[in-house]
Amino acid sequence: MPVRRTRYLCAIAAALVLTVTAPTAATADSSPVLREVLFVGNNWDGTADVIESTGDFARIGRIDVVPDKDERMAEINADPIRWIYFMAIRSGVGEGHDQFVDDMYSTPDGTSVVVSRPSFADVVSLDLATGRVNWRFPVSGYRSDHMAVSPDGKRVAVSASTSNTVHVLDIGTGEELGSFKTGDKPHENVFSNDGKYIWNMSIGEVNTALDATWLDWTKGDRRITVVDATTFQQVKVIDMRDRLDAAGLKDHSDAVRPAAFSPDESKLYFQVSFFNGFFEYDVATDRITRTKTLPKNPATSDDRTTWVNDSRHHGITMKPDGTKLCVAGTMDDYATVVDRATLRQGPLVTASKPYWATVSGDGRSCVVSESGADRVTAIDFATGEKTVSVPVGDHPQRVRLGHVEADWSGAEGGR
Repeated sequence: MPVRRTRYLCAIAAALVLTVTAPTAATADSSPVLREVLFVGNNWDGTADVIESTGDFARIGRIDVVPDKDERMAEINADPIRWIYFMAIRSGVGEGHDQFVDDMYSTPDGTSVVVSRPSFADVVSLDLATGRVNWRFPVSGYRSDHMAVSPDGKRVAVSASTSNTVHVLDIGTGEELGSFKTGDKPHENVFSNDGKYIWNMSIGEVNTALDATWLDWTKGDRRITVVDATTFQQVKVIDMRDRLDAAGLKDHSDAVRPAAFSPDESKLYFQVSFFNGFFEYDVATDRITRTKTLPKNPATSDDRTTWVNDSRHHGITMKPDGTKLCVAGTMDDYATVVDRATLRQGPLVTASKPYWATVSGDGRSCVVSESGADRVTAIDFATGEKTVSVPVGDHPQRVRLGHVEADWSGAEGGR
């Protein structure tokens, strides 16, 4: 056979092999199609509602976040010390209820959700298709709390309240990548935009009745701890007591609660215990630059011991373009949008014990959880007015943006 004819036939054969073995456009990328959603953690209910991230915020499905409840309770009942802490959480921060979900984030592939469960002192990954536990990480001490996920979605940081520790886990496997020490009662965690740093805010003792201003010193070591997110070595510590005093704000608590960075991370806006408002902190100059005092509700008791966990206001978020803030006025039963440039607030939108504030998927709305009414409410950033409320489970707290597979409608066995 001539060489030219042989080469021609070989070329045809090779082309046929490639045609058979090469992936088609439909199968070339096996990644599932994802749908952006909001996860709403119903703390007392032990469930998480999954709702649309924009528009009418309609409910898509519900997840049982304690599918292993019987097993966990058997362990607690067999250990007197764990049982004491479990009951202390119920009677203290739980206001007579168990705390089954504090915080949650979905994995990058949208197949699982990772949940911190305070009463069980752990973090679990739940398969969104089956509702089963993928992995479980018991935190040090006896209570887990707020979490944060890295910008790439691969790491999750969780506060272990009673051991003054933050654990950083691989979100896919639950393996601990490292940990670091904090002030008393670590609470909020925030990753920097580039993923290089973690900011942790410790809030001290919030369950005592020693709430008078002159007894503030009894609340413990409250500070911001900033660490390298790779080595977990401490980069700096910020004690807001010194910064508040320097700004003439000696009567304010230094327990930093929820906080939000400006888009360029030059400013930090944060709430503190007992205060109906927030502060602006300039990161470069290391000083408090502005104070915003928000209206008091005349119906709110002046007895600070009646305010839930020392937090008069709890929940603050920022519109993605940095022009507006949204504040949850927890004990004053309202939420409001605040212009960042002027600090002028918009309408006070009536809300029943709003516990958290986040941003909708399209960035146009502030979404607050109304823990006193078992619903989430969307507020338009442009007008400051309420647009819609959606019913959810018992005592919604944290609300987080995440993803599920496009055809997901609820985990098997979910309540």
